[in-house]
Amino acid sequence: MQEDKFIPIYEPLLGGNESKYLNECIDTGWISSKGRFVTEFESKFQSFIGSSYALSASNGTVALHLALEALGIKAGDEIIVPDLTFAASINAILYCGATPVLADIERETFNIDFSKVEQLITSKTKAIMPVHLYGLACDMDLCMSIAKKHNLLVVEDSAEAFGSEFEGRKLGSFGDVATFSFYGNKTITTGEGGMITFNDQKVYQKAKVLRDHGMDPQKTYWHNFVGYNYRMTNMQAAIGLAQIERIDEILKQKVSIANYYRSKLQNVPGISFVSESSKKLNTYWLVTILIDPKKFGLNRNLLQQRLKENNIDSRPVFFSLHIMPPYKKYYKTDLNNSKYVSDNGISLPSSLNLSHTDIDRICDTILSIHNNNN
Repeated sequence: MQEDKFIPIYEPLLGGNESKYLNECIDTGWISSKGRFVTEFESKFQSFIGSSYALSASNGTVALHLALEALGIKAGDEIIVPDLTFAASINAILYCGATPVLADIERETFNIDFSKVEQLITSKTKAIMPVHLYGLACDMDLCMSIAKKHNLLVVEDSAEAFGSEFEGRKLGSFGDVATFSFYGNKTITTGEGGMITFNDQKVYQKAKVLRDHGMDPQKTYWHNFVGYNYRMTNMQAAIGLAQIERIDEILKQKVSIANYYRSKLQNVPGISFVSESSKKLNTYWLVTILIDPKKFGLNRNLLQQRLKENNIDSRPVFFSLHIMPPYKKYYKTDLNNSKYVSDNGISLPSSLNLSHTDIDRICDTILSIHNNNN
């Protein structure tokens, strides 16, 4: 065993047909946004999620922007979004000229606290954007109930939760639209890339036109809208198709890694995992824990430093949006849970190729750090 081997936070696993499909793109010359892999990837994705339609995009951020544009989100509209999420969630709202309204989260799940959402709804509210953070589903029963009661759209940000479920349904099949990311550290990857799922044909068709410069699909180079170049390439889709062909194996491994971490760390004082629920299948994009500094013996930042000294990578949970300069003006209520999780959360190495030996080393190091500080 290499005790000093560097263990990164994430590495892509490319052990299927990725090379074969990429070589086909090169051999045939279909390397841009047309080619069989784009449509095949979209078809397999739509079938896996259980949505009515799927549309690929060049990355997860533009997928969000395109989804909002297709729904007609515009200046003056308000969208409720959790305070703890990657900046792409709120940026896409701002791209549309709309106003984000930041909501607090639950400490137990890291996800939006729907008990605090209704107080944020105004006559300008048009949508809720639940973000399934780190692979765990938001409570979509509560989300859809609030949306129905107030006639709101639901935009699922599922960038980190591909394959996760709520009550037996795949995330990305509940909302009016949902978006996914295929960045290099995601559950499946295309290097860069994204996907939007839809349950309404008109919204899907509008997004498809906007994705291709707003060009009329029946009249080449005639533009009915100001659109975008948000297309995925055939080469990206080739990698994605190869990845999704192995999705059952990938998801099984993700859950296995998380369960092994739990078995090793669940009794360490000052460490807690997100809550488990029979309603939710968590695919654990990143295995993420909370550190209670008093019980553990040192804070999250010092733990990261000690892990780094032992050649083990980690990353902090996202900063709360409301403390960063561009987003300070978009909150109306206390966001204490968001701030607490942001200050104390840490993601551990979660690559698909992690062995039990690797996880043993990570967890033994964490336990040693705890013991040396108590």
